[in-house]
Amino acid sequence: MGKNRLEAFSDGVLAIIITIMVLEMKVPHSDDFAALQPLLPIFLSYVLSFVYIGIYWNNHHHLLHATHRVSGGMLWANLHLLFWLSLFPFVTGWMGENHFASLPTALYGVVLLMASIAYLILQRMIIASEGKSSMLARAIGKDIKGRLSWLIYAAAIPVAFVNQWLAQIFYVFVALMWLVPDRRIEDVLSGASQ
Repeated sequence: MGKNRLEAFSDGVLAIIITIMVLEMKVPHSDDFAALQPLLPIFLSYVLSFVYIGIYWNNHHHLLHATHRVSGGMLWANLHLLFWLSLFPFVTGWMGENHFASLPTALYGVVLLMASIAYLILQRMIIASEGKSSMLARAIGKDIKGRLSWLIYAAAIPVAFVNQWLAQIFYVFVALMWLVPDRRIEDVLSGASQ
């Protein structure tokens, strides 16, 4: 099976996730700036989640660009990733509506952690199919940035019950760490095309 259908399906799901998140922001019934103030936590949680979805979309694109064929295991691993990403509208809305309260902030971290684990599983399935000497295997290497992300998410979950703002700082830090696109795959692909 070719990778185009998998990429198109994933792109569609991610577009729907972003659409659902923005539709959760309700329009105020007043025309002054004071009416926007209660929406600030909802908007900020939306911005953070939008950035995360964008990061996954960008890196997923590069991941599939380094893939030559799609196996059944990769299809299931991709669905597993999309499952966790599809929970973003719920945890984003819950966290924003409750002004970054401890439990919603911790659950947001659980979804971030599970999505990152699902992404790792997808990477491993592709490498298993393509081989240990594949472009993707060479590009991923030891995946220090990925491992650091999991540690920060895992730390942020219990921290949310002590200080939810510190947990939010952890989530923002990981997003900023990944905001600069992961060049590892691009670098390997550009080296292969020369």
